[in-house]
Amino acid sequence: MIVGIPKEIKNNENRVGMTPSGVAELVKRGHTVYVQHNAGEGSGFPDADYEGVGAKILPDIADVYAIAEMIVKVKEPIEPEYPLIKEGQLLFTYFHFASDKELTDAMLKSKAVCLAYETVELSDHSLPLLIPMSEVAGRMSIQEGMRFLEKPQLGKGILLGGVPGVKPAKVLIIGAGTVGTNAAIIAAGTGAEVTIVDINLKRLRYLADTLPKNVKTLYSSEHNIRTELPDTDLVIGSVLVPGDKTPHLINKDMLKLMKPGTVLVDVAIDQGGCFETSHATSHSDPVYVVDGIVHYAVANIPGAVPYTSTLALTNATLPYAIALANKGWQKACKDDAALAKGLNVVEGKVTYKAVADVWNLPFEPIEL
Repeated sequence: MIVGIPKEIKNNENRVGMTPSGVAELVKRGHTVYVQHNAGEGSGFPDADYEGVGAKILPDIADVYAIAEMIVKVKEPIEPEYPLIKEGQLLFTYFHFASDKELTDAMLKSKAVCLAYETVELSDHSLPLLIPMSEVAGRMSIQEGMRFLEKPQLGKGILLGGVPGVKPAKVLIIGAGTVGTNAAIIAAGTGAEVTIVDINLKRLRYLADTLPKNVKTLYSSEHNIRTELPDTDLVIGSVLVPGDKTPHLINKDMLKLMKPGTVLVDVAIDQGGCFETSHATSHSDPVYVVDGIVHYAVANIPGAVPYTSTLALTNATLPYAIALANKGWQKACKDDAALAKGLNVVEGKVTYKAVADVWNLPFEPIEL
């Protein structure tokens, strides 16, 4: 198969779809890999590293799309890429269709095959291609939250872990999945007072047994969240409904419960955000203030640490990319039910029910 790896063009997205090590695995299996000039530079992988393992370098993004049968990338295509996508071309990347109608319409019009990392789902309901970036985003959410709690960054001017004689900050984490758990680990490590909420009592019991003692668990309800907000300094929103739009768990009215300079970090913004007042921001302009509350809603948080993120992502995606290249998408998905769940849009049809429901589009099961 001919595989193309374009340079990401989303704002401050320095990750790349595959490391040179991953490319080497495809090449040794007889596949041809084209990498756009400087695609890996932001992650610390120069063109020479790719050429050294047998990849061919192409000068611009249009060349990569024109020649490739499968495109492997990190973030969803954005508007300048839409006309480059060919009918029947396989795109293997994050899409988050439920939060972007324009993208959904463009991919339907292209009649490409869109296989989304975020909905590849194992039999235990885990999301193997979302987990590594959720781990990074969860840890980064605390790092960024700490930064914007600083007074010059519009925050309260609070040190997350405090110092002897001064109480630590209070952190509220909404959602106890991969993002929330990793956020709790880092927040607890600073010495902060951490509360993590979720509706899954089995998960809360597990975290109560395994996380440090400065992490408390709480059942998630609007009443309980409202009770926590007045003395919380940093809120991490980490709720995920796979493939679907995220529910708003903090509405605009609830902002009045918090003190000015409180920081909200919405890690769920890729799927629409779990705060009513959230809208996507970028690494170049990451925050805005609503009613005195600082909102951080960068849609590609792991892009700030591209070396770590690219390595972690390739570790997870490579086995699936190899299967797709070796077998073609139809046989690979037939052989692997988890991979088949990644099919969201196929040749002009929506094949993932949550996406169809969000945008009121016809749903066609992939089996048909």
